[in-house]
Amino acid sequence: MSYRDHRFLIDCGEGTQRQILQSGIGFRRLNRILITHGHLDHILGLAGLLSTFMRWEAIDRLEIWGGRWALERIRDLLFGVVLRGHRPPIDIELIPIKKGLLFEDDGFRISAFPVTHRGRDSYGYRFDEPPRRPFLPERAEALGIPFGPLRRRLVEGETVTLPDGKVVTPDDVLGPVRPGTRLVHVGDCARIDNIIQECHQADAIVIESTYLEDERELAREFGHITAHQAAELAVAAEAHQLFLTHISRRYRDRQILEEASAVFPNTTVARDFDRYEIRRSE
Repeated sequence: MSYRDHRFLIDCGEGTQRQILQSGIGFRRLNRILITHGHLDHILGLAGLLSTFMRWEAIDRLEIWGGRWALERIRDLLFGVVLRGHRPPIDIELIPIKKGLLFEDDGFRISAFPVTHRGRDSYGYRFDEPPRRPFLPERAEALGIPFGPLRRRLVEGETVTLPDGKVVTPDDVLGPVRPGTRLVHVGDCARIDNIIQECHQADAIVIESTYLEDERELAREFGHITAHQAAELAVAAEAHQLFLTHISRRYRDRQILEEASAVFPNTTVARDFDRYEIRRSE
């Protein structure tokens, strides 16, 4: 996930560094990893990724955020296996998280929320862009505001004086406040009723859909949900888009998509190397 100068990797399954190389997006600024939970299929790729960083010297600092249990396993993997007997070539910081705000920069916020899954310390992440007031060019034209710095200053909230002496305030050329884009990454989960509020009016929800509805009991037994349940979450949360991941190999993508889209039409099955731009739904 990227936003302006920020990049975040959510979970790190086996072979992640190979897929990053094949995608061509590179490793620059990829120094924050958000872990949803400590199961091996979500953390094993950290070993290969760290090895790649050690060879390529792409970054000098790596932050890994997650629940305490996940970080205990990651510490064993990185310092007990990959780096055993060696000093880390880069600064590695394991940052325990809890529910609430984790990161904020110029209004861009990342929050964590608990998710029910097998074991303990599972989290989802919500990315919120700051609200904004759209610039109304027709009003600017009517007021005779020239293109350039004056318009930029008005967008930034400053009052300006035009060459003819007229004073213009931001309220003269800015529209009503609009919420910023919201992306919610849930990851693996066993329940949807306790995360509806966290996903409320998300522009996109990324969530697992390991099973189909006819195996709902099996999904419950193993701490997962069905494609139908994922779609129910999107409806209940009044979301705009739904992206499904973590699909069992027993199914074809088409089966998952058909079940979910019958409940929530704007559904996509996400695949490796897909790229999506998430924007605020008007």
